[in-house]
Amino acid sequence: MKYPLFLSDFDGTLVRSDGTVSEGNKRAIAAYRRAGGIFAVCTGRMLSSILPRLKELGIEEGLVVAYQGSTIADVATGRLLKDDGFSAEEALTAIRLLEEEGRHVHVYTVDKLYANRRDEALAFYERVCGVKAEIVPQEPLSCFAERRGLRVVKALAMVRKEERAPLTRSLQAALGETFYVTCSADVLVEVMPAGQNKASAVDFLSQYYHIPREKIAAIGDQMNDLPMIERAGGRFAVANAVQPLKDAAHVVKHFEEDGVAEALAIAMQDE
Repeated sequence: MKYPLFLSDFDGTLVRSDGTVSEGNKRAIAAYRRAGGIFAVCTGRMLSSILPRLKELGIEEGLVVAYQGSTIADVATGRLLKDDGFSAEEALTAIRLLEEEGRHVHVYTVDKLYANRRDEALAFYERVCGVKAEIVPQEPLSCFAERRGLRVVKALAMVRKEERAPLTRSLQAALGETFYVTCSADVLVEVMPAGQNKASAVDFLSQYYHIPREKIAAIGDQMNDLPMIERAGGRFAVANAVQPLKDAAHVVKHFEEDGVAEALAIAMQDE
């Protein structure tokens, strides 16, 4: 098998716009695993959001990557094998910067989501991800996180599509190299600790399964997938991916047209 370990992004790559995974992709994943391949989902979602969705794929063991690579868990038991996040000072710096312009802010611990407002955008996010946010209206989220001593894994701002690129650039300039600023959707700008990206997940799984990086394949659609694509040996982007991913990878079909299945067929080929 050309690539015995295959990492797939979830939203915009494996799951369709209606929230379902196609039967074609499910069959391809099952065939790849029957042939001895290891298939792992690598997502920016929180762990409680992605674990239930793995059952639809017939995946009940192995590893799953959440929070852009900051959290890696055993699928069968939920045990955390990697559990990283911000220092208290870093978390407050990131959250305060997001709050400065009155943004719609989310703050995540390993198992909880806190938001500073409830609106239609949050309701849509909750439906898509299958999670429920705790609203903190009485004080800034930064104050709440400090007072409660939260161990923050990720912070993000929900924005209009046209605001995404300008906010990303301004955050990158303000936060510098000690933070990782990325986008996982057209309306999400995410802040993580430096080094906590999907490339770190490739490294972790490479060591865990004793499979060299050049024998690992990865597929995605958004900027948060680019570190993973660049670190893997087999590089795939669905046709709906942002241009930097398509420039760095072999482009397969659109996520609505079983692009993951096409990439898996290539991964299963003989050397």
